[in-house]
Amino acid sequence: MLTVDFSRLPVRPGDRVLDLGCGGGRHAFEVLRRGADVVAFDQDLKELEGVAAMFAAMSKAGEIPDGATGTTVSGDALAMPFPDASFDHVIAAEVLEHIPHDTQAIAEIVRVLKPGGFLAVTVPSFLPERICWALSEEYHTAPGGHIRIYTLAELKAKLKAAGLRVGPHHHAHGLHSPYWWIKCAVGVNNNDHPLAKRYHDLLVWDIMKRPAVTRIAERLLNPLIGKSVVVYARKPA
Repeated sequence: MLTVDFSRLPVRPGDRVLDLGCGGGRHAFEVLRRGADVVAFDQDLKELEGVAAMFAAMSKAGEIPDGATGTTVSGDALAMPFPDASFDHVIAAEVLEHIPHDTQAIAEIVRVLKPGGFLAVTVPSFLPERICWALSEEYHTAPGGHIRIYTLAELKAKLKAAGLRVGPHHHAHGLHSPYWWIKCAVGVNNNDHPLAKRYHDLLVWDIMKRPAVTRIAERLLNPLIGKSVVVYARKPA
């Protein structure tokens, strides 16, 4: 399930791409399939083990174009172990809302991004996130949870203040917001609640089958209640 629209992020064979806060690696895998060299970067060593295992499985299955590489690196987003201008593009998907010093993290992104390079950054959308916070204190107070709710204007302003040229934006995962509202209402960790389980099954079915009815529904819902907002920006050449 991708949040970034790769028709707006020009990843090409031979590019070097940083997936910052890669988590399970969903965007890193797509970058690798497109023939680029990807660095999956995260603090969570267990997540990185899973990403490395998937890189190996993709290689064994012949899913990686010739010359493309996937590597994992553990570290701190506020002090990344990369030289200046190391990457053609950077993806930061659902990570800034976890970082207390988000402006410092953005400055680090700008530092490692090459002049002319593109950034795709995603955060939870304001309205769906605000509803989650109102329904459940546990949702946003758990260790490692979300510590802020961005407005689109705030996110764009912080990117501009770091010297980036902000481009288009869009919303994603409109079908996922109701699931999280249900989870917040019945208990974030109550995975056995019948309503939460049924909606989860619907989402899995949608991801696996991608039927036309849910694709159309999501396109209609995204501008209204899309769970994530994605902003694209460029570092001036």
